Amino acid sequence: MGAMPSAEETSVDQDRPDVPPTRRDEIAAAGSELIGGPIGRWAWLGSSRLTPVRVVALVAIGMFALGMAQKMPCYDWAWFRGASSQYTHACYSDIPHLYLGRGFADNLVPYFDRLNGDMEYLEYPVLTGLFMEVASWLTPGGSLQYREQMYWMVNAGMLMICAAVIAVCVARTHRRRPWDALLVALAPAFALTATINWDLLAVALTAAAMLMWSRGRALAFGILIGLATAAKLYPVLLLGPLLLLCWRAGRFREYGTAVLGTAAAWLAVNLPVMVLAPEGWKKFYTFSQERQVDFGSFWLIITQRTGESLDVGTVNNWAMLLMLLACAGIATLALTAPRRPRFAQLAFLVVAAFILTNKVYSPQYVLWLVPLAALARPRWRDFLIWQACEVMYYLGIWMYLAYTTSGDAHKGLPTEGYQLAIALHLLGTLYLCALVVRDILMPEKDGVRTDGSDDPSGGVLDRAEDRFVLGGAARPTQHVTQSVGAPRVEWGVRPPGAA
Repeated sequence: MGAMPSAEETSVDQDRPDVPPTRRDEIAAAGSELIGGPIGRWAWLGSSRLTPVRVVALVAIGMFALGMAQKMPCYDWAWFRGASSQYTHACYSDIPHLYLGRGFADNLVPYFDRLNGDMEYLEYPVLTGLFMEVASWLTPGGSLQYREQMYWMVNAGMLMICAAVIAVCVARTHRRRPWDALLVALAPAFALTATINWDLLAVALTAAAMLMWSRGRALAFGILIGLATAAKLYPVLLLGPLLLLCWRAGRFREYGTAVLGTAAAWLAVNLPVMVLAPEGWKKFYTFSQERQVDFGSFWLIITQRTGESLDVGTVNNWAMLLMLLACAGIATLALTAPRRPRFAQLAFLVVAAFILTNKVYSPQYVLWLVPLAALARPRWRDFLIWQACEVMYYLGIWMYLAYTTSGDAHKGLPTEGYQLAIALHLLGTLYLCALVVRDILMPEKDGVRTDGSDDPSGGVLDRAEDRFVLGGAARPTQHVTQSVGAPRVEWGVRPPGAA
């Protein structure tokens, strides 16, 4: 039962739209031994109720629930009994603390009412602020501690819906590979960081946008990206890779539609607050600019190793320059690759570049990359190596904060240990980026394309002819190869200069 499938069986499987990961990936097959081994050749003909998408959604909800259980020491007492305990138990969350700290406990209206303390207004984008406010409306009354607990619980319930949406959207984006979404559902860093903050709202909208683009619905894609950008800044970055791919394929009309949808949706959410509460609205943007070098970035390693603080303006300029250089490299890669890259590949690279060059890396930022990684490079070994690095960083930041807040006891991880945790996060992300770049430069190594697919998440870009390339880049051409059972379309490359 646990044997790897034969070449003939694999070829037959390739013609089905829902090949299980245990028949595609050696690591998935080995891991399945814990539950009895790889699924049988004809097991997919079984129950029609237990579809791949439903299985993925149930697994995602189950892992999310395990992540909630991991926060129980904090939920019961650690959030309310000093800072160090919530770090030593690695169960910290912004949600209960900001319930009081951002005025939700006092029924203050985000962006309109001033806050007490250093933070004048809520420092989150408008759609995230609305999400936080709706959760406060649903929070029952009682003592302050009880309301903080219930506020976290209400938010966790709403974020669980987002997690299920993400898993379902990823499963549906690659029509022939729904099981790749198990990478999202089972990602340990995803479960650990899901309820630290409200990032899952933007991630869910971005995943839904990717699904819409894969279905050729450019306007819906744009609207969802606009809404996602109204919840977190990073989703707008996806318009850059999309421009490059549409430029190479000559699909400017669809790209223009997407951009108009993005702008319209973003303005529809932001314009009322911009007009009625301009000072509160711009707090997120001024806070992002003025924020000092913070946890998780290589900038922090520089400041800690040199013992000198870096001017925030200088860091902003250097981070912007590094990001522009990374984007220039991605653009060159997109326009010179021997075969047009897949949308998910470039989307992963640009968001990873933003994370790597940014002056702060909060542990929940890994959520931005998990769905994109599952679509860009659905290989279990490399995904789990990256996830191991992220879990080490997750533990490292809390142990470092425990060390800095435990006084003379110094319980936790010293500065040098935390710098190692940051380095692991950076190296793990760079490792996955390097593999994605290799897949782009050597498309025959791209596991998504081994069954003859071109760009399953590319929508109108899928199997489109190149209209513009740089250098000696080859253009895609269609070949039909005979597989066991049925002919299959395989998208190869035409040599440069061929007729």
